[in-house]
Amino acid sequence: MAPQIKYTKLFIDNEWVDAKSGKTFDTYYPHDGSIIAKVAEGDKADIDLAVAAAKRAFHRNSEWRLYDASKRREILTKFADLVARDASYLAELESYNNGMLLTMANYIVNMSVGAGQYLASLADKYHGDTIPLDGEAFSYTLKQPVGVCGLILPWNGPIPIFINKVVTALAAGCTVVVKPAEQTPLTALYLASLLKEAGIPAGVVNVVPGFGPGAGSSLTHHSDVAKISFTGSREVGMLIQQAAGVNNLKRVTLELGGKSPLVIMNDADLDIAVPTAAAAIFNLSGQVCVAASRLYVQADIYDEFVKRAVEHAKKINVGDPTKSDTTQGPQTDEATLNKILEYIALGKKEGAKLMTGGNRIGKTGYYVEPTVFADVKDDMTIAREEIFGPVQSILKFNTLEEVIDRANNTNYGLAAGIFTKNVNNALQYAKHVEAGNVWINGYLIIGPQAPFGGFKDSGLGRENGKDCIEEYLEVKTVSIALPKKF
Repeated sequence: MAPQIKYTKLFIDNEWVDAKSGKTFDTYYPHDGSIIAKVAEGDKADIDLAVAAAKRAFHRNSEWRLYDASKRREILTKFADLVARDASYLAELESYNNGMLLTMANYIVNMSVGAGQYLASLADKYHGDTIPLDGEAFSYTLKQPVGVCGLILPWNGPIPIFINKVVTALAAGCTVVVKPAEQTPLTALYLASLLKEAGIPAGVVNVVPGFGPGAGSSLTHHSDVAKISFTGSREVGMLIQQAAGVNNLKRVTLELGGKSPLVIMNDADLDIAVPTAAAAIFNLSGQVCVAASRLYVQADIYDEFVKRAVEHAKKINVGDPTKSDTTQGPQTDEATLNKILEYIALGKKEGAKLMTGGNRIGKTGYYVEPTVFADVKDDMTIAREEIFGPVQSILKFNTLEEVIDRANNTNYGLAAGIFTKNVNNALQYAKHVEAGNVWINGYLIIGPQAPFGGFKDSGLGRENGKDCIEEYLEVKTVSIALPKKF
């Protein structure tokens, strides 16, 4: 049974309102392409109202600004508790709107509860310093919230990324306007209701569904927005960075795409490396920014690894994301499906060897067969561009020195991994690979305590970790001249 859809309007100033234009847009169920609901379509007028509400809530004499940090922690902790209370419903709604496996959605929602609790706990852990200056003076620093923040969410992880961005910004004392991805607005709206229930004052959190050219562009260009945090594609991230400097100088945090290399050395345990490498590309139907989409396998074990990888891919059960035995669900929308099929066609055209998969499954829903390419070369399109789908590209290498250079030969730098029993090789790779996250003998080892972000075109700034709130704070230095005699 489909979950009940409780909220489809905009959330502005703690009220549910229609878009000023009266427009709505359809949101879909990826399993069969059916329409779930009509959602209010925010545009510039609605963004202006939301930013104005957030600006009022950020005024120095507002209820929110007069809270001390422990009060913010208390409200945000209650919010995390409410997410835990409604975890089953949220997971069902996420799976329904996003297409991820229900088993995965349950895991991710529960993981997000812990992330919310951790980030909330940071609210009262930040303070300034006293500083010795030459002469008779007393100096200290204040760490103060940057202001109104525009938070733009992707469609592949709506719940965890909403919680990550919103709780971090609020823990710092900022106010926010959230623009969910147009493909997946439903869980963001429900989470807004939980923030209101937790006691967030009016205007502190606003959620405006809509499209990039309307709501998104208006938010990134708005002169009263002090910071933008965006998770999504490299191409859109570059547009956002440009927009952030048009009307004022916005601070920007960007978590963008990746073409992450996973290296399998000759001494790797293939019983672990093969299924881990598969999970690193087929989980969430390949719709993961850190997906191991360039799989480098050392020459001596290359043929055996390819054989096992193909056998593993053929055993993946693709189908209804709500069924417990399904191990790969649909792509989130038809545009993503078609893009993946185009990349598969390019892989075949450019000479990669298709070992299994490569086709759409059925005529309804957005399903792609788990696909494995062998004999992939570094200059092929499928080895250069982010596919964001269940396509495993396997490349051959000879030496560690060689593969490090090849791994780094990309504009991306989000994640990397290596499987080896040689500690020196592991540490040399970790030191020299150009990526913000490096995993050894595992993949996707993450948690709210560990900083997350990318090198090069994979982004700016870091999320998570004990210092993530610094991205939402300004440092003010106050110096007091003291009399020489007293």
